[in-house]
Amino acid sequence: MPAETMQKAIDHAMCFGVFTDQNEQVGFARVITDTATFAYLSDVFILDAHRDKGLSKWLMEEIVAHPDLQNLRRFVLVTKDAHGLYEQFGFGAISHPDNFMEKWVPDIYQR
Repeated sequence: MPAETMQKAIDHAMCFGVFTDQNEQVGFARVITDTATFAYLSDVFILDAHRDKGLSKWLMEEIVAHPDLQNLRRFVLVTKDAHGLYEQFGFGAISHPDNFMEKWVPDIYQR
């Protein structure tokens, strides 16, 4: 993804960072939301060297507790391998997957 595209995405989202005592960023997540009815959790990561320290769980605790993310009708995310983490915070399989659609352009940044 081009840097300017990522910057625009960050500028238009609610972002969360995880930092060490030395102010080194080791984790990140962003939430795209209208803060009233819907939110989409995206780009969640903890650097490999800082995994297995509970930082992912702490990051999720902070996200789901944020005042602007309360009382949403729908809060969604996509994960390849962290289902167990997100299930701890009330996320589960989509109730009606047949209602969801997507426009998927995986090579958009290579054009």
